[in-house]
Amino acid sequence: MKTFVKSFRKKPLRKASAKAQSAMEYLMTYSWAILIISVVLAALFQLGVFNANNFAPKAPPGSCQVFRPNGPHTTSFINLEGVCSGELPQYVAYTQYNSFIVANIAPMNNAPAYTLTMWVNMLQNELQYGPIIYSEGDPYTQLQIGITGSNTLYAQLWNSSTSSWIGFYTSEVVPVDRWVFIAASYSNNPNSANGILNLYVNTQNASGNFREENAYSYESGIGINIGYYNAGQGYQGFDGYISNVQIYNTSLSANEIQALYLEGISGAPINLQHLVAWWPLNGNANDYSGNVNNGQINGGVTFVSNWYNGYTPP
Repeated sequence: MKTFVKSFRKKPLRKASAKAQSAMEYLMTYSWAILIISVVLAALFQLGVFNANNFAPKAPPGSCQVFRPNGPHTTSFINLEGVCSGELPQYVAYTQYNSFIVANIAPMNNAPAYTLTMWVNMLQNELQYGPIIYSEGDPYTQLQIGITGSNTLYAQLWNSSTSSWIGFYTSEVVPVDRWVFIAASYSNNPNSANGILNLYVNTQNASGNFREENAYSYESGIGINIGYYNAGQGYQGFDGYISNVQIYNTSLSANEIQALYLEGISGAPINLQHLVAWWPLNGNANDYSGNVNNGQINGGVTFVSNWYNGYTPP
């Protein structure tokens, strides 16, 4: 009986030991392969290979544009033409500290109101003031919309009588490496010495006052700089991606701003009667508003196709 019990106990122990040894050998043999595969998958995920936006249909440059049958700057019978169904753009513009796009806009009869909208992705923290949009005209129509060294949105307007900037700074933070919608909607106040500028990050709103005498106007045409760079003034420009810049000669309402945001990065203009310029920046700097305000590339502006990281459709 003693012998029987002894042999009964030893047999399963030998089997268990053999299985454990086999498992250890398996892990030692294949653990490096498993680790390498895990690292590769993590890298591919970080690069956005598994991003669903990679597989979404892409709109080629110029696939959607405004048709003006009576010529530029006319508003009769205008409409959108082409594929305007909201497909993601193939490309977006990449501007760095020494590169930007400039375009001239024809006079618009002293517009008492305006709206600028755009999608941006800031790729690193700003070190100082980084204008995204800068305009300059006559007599005192210099406007900046940009990001501070604290990554908050700001707007400034040049006061020619005092040779100084006036404006306001918001608490709305522009995140790094994430696409956001930015809008600025200005309107004069006929019952006050001030006009109101509403700034938006996505749909978060911050308002500020500008004196009416220094109101941004389109008196004799203006130059628009996208991703502005001017080292002489101490600005480092915008380092990141920019897409779908639109300018209107009216103040869009909060509901219209929200509608544009909900259309996403490839959204078409929503108020064609007041549309002045539209730069999708989908592979070029052409104006697709029908007003022929084509932009000129300065410095190292490039158009990139792998821009999907950080973008989530609204």
